[in-house]
Parts: sequence; structure tokens; C-alpha cells
Amino acid sequence: MTINNSFDLQFFGEERTEEATPHKREKVREEGRVCVSKDLNAAAGIITALLGLSMLGALTWRTLTGLIRFMISYIGDKSLLQDGWFYYVAWEAIKDYFAAWLPLGALVVLFSTCAVIAQVGFAFTSKPFEPKFDRLNPFTGMKKIISLRSIVELLKGLLKASIFAVMIYTAIRNYLPTSSKTMQMSLEFGSLEFWDMLWNMAMRLALMLLVMAFADYFYQKWDFEKSIRMSKKEIKDEYKQMEGDPQIKSKIRQKQREMAKQRMMADVPKADVVITNPTHIAVALAYDREVMGAPQVLAKGGDFLAKQIREIAKANLIPVIENKPLAWALYENVEIGEEIPEDLYRGVAEVLALVYKLKKENEK
Repeated sequence: MTINNSFDLQFFGEERTEEATPHKREKVREEGRVCVSKDLNAAAGIITALLGLSMLGALTWRTLTGLIRFMISYIGDKSLLQDGWFYYVAWEAIKDYFAAWLPLGALVVLFSTCAVIAQVGFAFTSKPFEPKFDRLNPFTGMKKIISLRSIVELLKGLLKASIFAVMIYTAIRNYLPTSSKTMQMSLEFGSLEFWDMLWNMAMRLALMLLVMAFADYFYQKWDFEKSIRMSKKEIKDEYKQMEGDPQIKSKIRQKQREMAKQRMMADVPKADVVITNPTHIAVALAYDREVMGAPQVLAKGGDFLAKQIREIAKANLIPVIENKPLAWALYENVEIGEEIPEDLYRGVAEVLALVYKLKKENEK
């Protein structure tokens, strides 16, 4: 028997151990895959409902009791014998019912929406609603049912149910003596006492749900980040795809060079002097004591480009001075837009002094 001890290194390269790139995150977001905790949304809705009920409960109660009085007042009324009585009574009942619950419902919807936005931001896409025939595959459905995610969700559900059951049992056991006393009170005080017990129990359950919801959110965040991880090969492929075809890159670079050349030629008229080889190279210099620490190279080029620089300089009455060593030193050591180095200060200063002297003579 021969044992093969060789390993396929490509297998290890396919392991998704790297964090998702911004491009991958954007693509996943467009597909509608985002990190969101349904438990956190539910907790936000329940707590908002309870707090809203404490603030708007009196208004809701008055509206509902008014609706009940309105319905009772029509019992035995002669107007019920008239045509169209049902539409009038139904309209009034629906209007009062919605008036009682609409403020509370709007508050719940608002804060539940804010909880979603806080988790995922604004993400609008229609891709999740697009028909996908692979969803009809029964084997794919079975894999989702038996997957690790479904098992984790089942365990989470059992854990939540167990915690809530223990909390409800504890609350009932603690409040049972008090609730029996409420039966001996008047209806008004007994109802208020019973409402306080229900309110305290509901708030404890809601706060516990909120704590579990935050834990669920961090789990969902971890699971989401794990699901969108990439292998090193995927990152390289994505980089190549985004980098583009070599021919396209070459055209982009050519276009960039052309644009840079145009900008450079546009700066030549701003130069104080053009130093030449005299024919092979040309370097345009400018110096402004107020804004520059040293003379600056505005443009440079060789052969045909040098000829263009000289022609533009002559057309704009810019002095063109021949200095072979200085021209080569500037051309090879200073990039466009850079200030000249200290070792070239003396040579450039002599040229600029000559230029200023020629300008004074021309002005006379």
C-alpha cells in the first residue's frame, strides 16, 4: 500500500480566512444580504409599545371607552330601523378605533424602522424579490433545514423560551399573594393594582428580551462576517478584475500622460525662463518669492516636446537660455511641480539674475 503524503496547496488557498473587501461588501449589500437581528427589531418594537402605552394609554383608554359608549347608545335606538344605519355606525366605530391605536402604532413603526436603519443603514434593493429557480430545489431546501444555522436558531429559540418561562413563573409566584388581595378591593383600586403587576412583569420581560437581542445582534454580526469571508485567491481574482485588462490599462495611462502633457504645456507661459540643451531638452522654471521657497520646474521635455516648450516660450516672450550642464541636471533630477534642490541653487540663481538683468535693459 502506498501512502500519498503530498497535499494540495490549492485546497488551503481556497479556505476563506480573509476579511471581505469593500467591493465584496458592496456586492453583498446589493444582493440584499445584510447583518440584521430580528430579535433586536422585535425588542425595540415591544419596548416602544410599552413606553408609548404609558404615555398614550390615557388617550387610548378615553377613545376606546367613548367608542364603547357610542356602540351601547345605539342599542334599542329607532335610527337602527332606518336605511344605511350600518354604514354610519361602522364608519364611526372604525374611525374611533384607528384614532385610539394609530398614534401608538405609528410610534412602534417609527422606532422599529429606526432599529433596522441603525443596523444596516439605508439599503434598497429588489434583488431578493427576483425569482430564483434554485429555491425550488428540494435538496437545497433540505440543506437549509438541516444546516448549522437552523440548529443554532432552534437552540436560541429554546433558550429564550426557557428564560421567559422561568421569569413568568417567578413573577406569578411573587405576585400571587398580592393578586389575591386585589379581589378583595374595589374594582377601581383592584384594577390599578393588577395593572401595575402586569406592567412590571411586561417591562422585565421586555428588558430581558432587549439584552438577549443585543447578544443575538453580536452573534449575527459575527456569523455575517464569517459568511462573507474571502479566500486569498478570491481577493487576487477580484483585484485583477478591478485592475482591468492590460490593454485598457495602457490606454488609460496614455490618456493620463496626454492630459498631464496638456496641463504642463499650459503652465509654460507662466515660466520666468526656459533652460535648454539647446535642442535635445528644455526645462521651464518659475520663481515667486512670496509663494515659493525655491524656483520650481513647471515643464520639461526632450526632443519634440522640448521644441514645443521653446516655441511656446518664444511666443510668450519668455527668455530661452542655453546651459547644457544645468539643463541636464534639472531634467534628470527634478520632477514637474517640484522645487529645485540646494545643489542647483547657484546655477539657477545665475540664470535668473541674467534674466532679470535682460528684463531691466528691455524696460529702459
